[in-house]
Amino acid sequence: STNLIMEKQKNTTAKTALIFGVLLGAINIIYGLMLFSLEMHIQKNTTSNVIGYVIFISLIIWGIVDYRNKNQGSLKLSDALKTGLGISLISSIVLAIYLVIFIKFIDPDFIEETLKISRQTILQEQPEISEENVNQMIEMQKKFVGPFMISSFMIIFNLFFGFIISLIGGLLLKKSPTE
Repeated sequence: STNLIMEKQKNTTAKTALIFGVLLGAINIIYGLMLFSLEMHIQKNTTSNVIGYVIFISLIIWGIVDYRNKNQGSLKLSDALKTGLGISLISSIVLAIYLVIFIKFIDPDFIEETLKISRQTILQEQPEISEENVNQMIEMQKKFVGPFMISSFMIIFNLFFGFIISLIGGLLLKKSPTE
């Protein structure tokens, strides 16, 4: 009987993570396409970054709260972490697939434009830098801006950030089962 309850909880955690992970991934894709249509996808500004973080945090917390509500109001920290990390992982995979498609087909100049802006930023911040040093820095950056490298870094970052949000959310929302 205890094993059956544990199994049911695991399924609920995974199911919640899947639903909210796909939802978060879809919302981020829509947001990304909106930024692309407004030509704001390359030069990230503080406002668009903050909106992205708010979406990410909100959906992880919403997922954890939804899990708790479907579990008669009880939530263990471990379940909050599983749910939040699951949401982070699934949304990251959805986003990584989208990112590869985006860079390969929707905006093939994305990487070139990103490197151009990076060059401008370096020259603005360090006007005394030599052209040779700028070229070296850009060549180094080229190794890290392919769709698969960007996707890998994004997945790692989202898992780390998702862990922090899940930990804080789990600590604030955890509740023992009512007896």
